[in-house]
Amino acid sequence: MRFGAGRIDELADACRSLKTVRPLIITDNFIGKLPFTQKALRNLKAADLTSSIFYDAQTNPNDTHLKKAIEAFQEGKHDGVIALGGGSVIDLAKLVAFMSLQVRPIWDFQDIGDQWMLADPNKIFPIIAIPTTAGTGSEVGRAGVLINSDTNTKNIIFHPKILPSIVIGDPEVTMGMPPHITAGTGMDALSHCLEAYCATSFHPMSEGIALQGMLLIKENIEQVFQDGTNIHARGNMLAASMMGATAFQRGLGAMHALSHPIGAIYNTHHGMTNAVLMPFVLDWNRRTIEDRINNLSRHLNIKGGFDGFRNWIIQLRKSMGVPDGLAGIGVDASKFSLIAKMSLLDPSQKGNPRKLNFDGALEILNLAL
Repeated sequence: MRFGAGRIDELADACRSLKTVRPLIITDNFIGKLPFTQKALRNLKAADLTSSIFYDAQTNPNDTHLKKAIEAFQEGKHDGVIALGGGSVIDLAKLVAFMSLQVRPIWDFQDIGDQWMLADPNKIFPIIAIPTTAGTGSEVGRAGVLINSDTNTKNIIFHPKILPSIVIGDPEVTMGMPPHITAGTGMDALSHCLEAYCATSFHPMSEGIALQGMLLIKENIEQVFQDGTNIHARGNMLAASMMGATAFQRGLGAMHALSHPIGAIYNTHHGMTNAVLMPFVLDWNRRTIEDRINNLSRHLNIKGGFDGFRNWIIQLRKSMGVPDGLAGIGVDASKFSLIAKMSLLDPSQKGNPRKLNFDGALEILNLAL
């Protein structure tokens, strides 16, 4: 982990430390045109590294997008991947490094049991991750989310070796995030910490990381929304994002179980979807988490226990323009039965503190509409 302002300039050194001499930068069309991306390309060239760039990473990537990126990787005879972007970009890049030499279909490696052991671990290329958003924390995760275009479902692909070998956490590259992306990604980080804190499994280290992540978010998220050039607050949010992804080794919950199918069907922003669902999932879980949220409120110096915390969430959403309900992100009730069914198949639901069932999922969706 190389963390700090300006450390993207160490990219060439990071490549050499992994013996990567022909890296493929995977990014999207917006980030690919930004000055720090073009500077990174020049620095790689000056270090005699043969790099090229794949600009076509998409929000909510699917297997067709992955195939196109793998073709670019293979055609360029690359020997490593540099992920430069938000969570979707990093997920796609990790899966390119993973799948370029595997012979089994990607769906054989879903995060179910020990299916990851079906992969050949010696045929996974090194990965460098440079997050440009502070939300998913995919840069410190061992999985990638990919939509199956045949079933229109989001699937979690897992292998320990797709944890990036090097992460460059440079808050300067997050300063270009517009306010609405800052809000959506920041609320995603909060949802990771919050659901991890409330999850049912025993993992006290993750619980502690989640608490500290939420404190950093409370102290910094509105600052970066109001002033995107605040480098100190940007750095704290980047750290909190990584903490959220570390914490959710403990588990997630109904927020993610519902937002995954919503994102797959409606192509909504994942973090913003979590932000919309957050107070309604809190309400549905209240009877099982009230004591825990009371403790969280004390840790965050929020008065009023559960109600005080819920009110803070509502005020935070309002201050950053998060829609009051699902209709505000283009979701209607026509697919609610399908979303509810899909949520019960999502692995995230296993961590929810109150057992999620079809009627409960529908209740949350109707409350959130």
